[in-house]
Order: sequence, then structure tokens, then C-alpha cells
Amino acid sequence: MSYSVGQVSGFAGVTVRTLHHYDDIGLLVPSERSHAGHRRYSDADLDRLQQILFYRELGFPLDEVAALLDDPDTDPRAHLRRQRELLTGRIEKLQKMVVAVEHAMEARNMGINLTPEEKFEVFGDFDPDQYQEEVQERWGNTDAYRQSQQRAASYTKEDWQRIQDEADELTRRFVALMEAGEPADSEAAMDVAEDHRRGIDRNHYDCGYEMHTCLGEMYVSDERFTRNIDAAKPGLAAYMRDAILANAVRHTA
Repeated sequence: MSYSVGQVSGFAGVTVRTLHHYDDIGLLVPSERSHAGHRRYSDADLDRLQQILFYRELGFPLDEVAALLDDPDTDPRAHLRRQRELLTGRIEKLQKMVVAVEHAMEARNMGINLTPEEKFEVFGDFDPDQYQEEVQERWGNTDAYRQSQQRAASYTKEDWQRIQDEADELTRRFVALMEAGEPADSEAAMDVAEDHRRGIDRNHYDCGYEMHTCLGEMYVSDERFTRNIDAAKPGLAAYMRDAILANAVRHTA
């Protein structure tokens, strides 16, 4: 059984002009011609066209597609295996793109309306939206989360830069105390912990001492927080937790 160029165009979703071009360059030459000289495509031709369209979808130039399909040493099953590997890689890439788009949408919802360049400028390698889905799942129904959302919606790039600079300064102060041998329950360490609490209270949400101690515990119980904090100095997460707890006791005892 054979098919006309119009039928193949309808089957494959390509234009008649494209099929004519493939014939002209020798990429897909119809196996038959009608008495009137019209192109007629066999089932084998359709199989080859399917292979061509696979590789074209993956971005291969036509000359490379021809070289791949005309290699006499290539088993047809090898083509399918190769295409499966390439398509799997394409799917993984597209899935990552979907996640990136979703993160951008979440950032919009949070009010972090920064360009990619601005986000790198302000946050460096840290992505403020990285754990947004988890945060929303765990604390989305809390007043603190809603308050944080409302405040974030009004912040500009300059606001985020100021907040990040404040956080960096607090980290430097904690590290300096650790290197000086100051205990976590010393007055100096508790003062930095208090400034840390006030920064959260001022920039994000109402942060009382109970809330602050919960954050401190999370710094050491969640390895992701520990890893990020300890990047400045090993043991910093535990030191901050202890200073935060001591400060809470100082103000509530």
C-alpha cells in the first residue's frame, strides 16, 4: 500500500512543501511514483519519516539526520534506543524548565518581583523561592506566613538588598564571637541573637521569643539550614541556636 504526498502530510503533520524538500535533498525519497509521476510513499518511507521527525524535534540539522539514518552499520533498534535516550534527556530538561517557571510564579506571588540578574545580585547562589512550596505547606495557614507575604509584596530590590546586608552582618558578628571564644550564652552573643530576632520582627513577621527559639531549633534539626549556615563557619548553626535560646531565657525568665 502506498500513500500520496497529501495523505502523508496529513498523517505526519508536516507540509507538502517540507516533503518535497526532503525528496529534493535525498533525505526522504518516495519509493514509488504514480503513472502521472506523483510521489507515492510506502510504509517503510513513513517509518523513515518518523525517524526524521524525531531527530528534527531534538534539533538535529538535516545533514546530520541523513548521516544517522543512512549509516549501514546502524541497527534500527539502535536508532530507537538512541532516540529514547535523547527524548528522556529532553524530558528531564523540560521538567527542570517547568520547575523554574513555577518558582518564578511563586516568587511573583510572594512579591519578590526581581529579574534574574537582580536575584543573583541580591541573594547570590541562594534562591529565596527554593523551599517555597514546603514553606507554604508547613506554615501557609499561620499569621506569620500571611504577614511575611504581605510585607514581601511591598519590597523593592533595594529593600531585599538591605535585608540581605543585615543578615550578612549578623553572620559576621556571630562568626567573630565564635572565633574570639565567646560562649553562646555570653552577653555579647545574646545581644547578637536579639538583633537577629528584631531583624526578623522588623522585616518579615512578628517574631517573639518562642517563635525565635523554634527557628533556632530548626537551624540544627533541618540539615539544609545547618548546611547553609555552617558554610560561613562550621558549628555556626548550633552556636546561633544556643545564643537564641539563652537570649530567650534572659528575656522571659
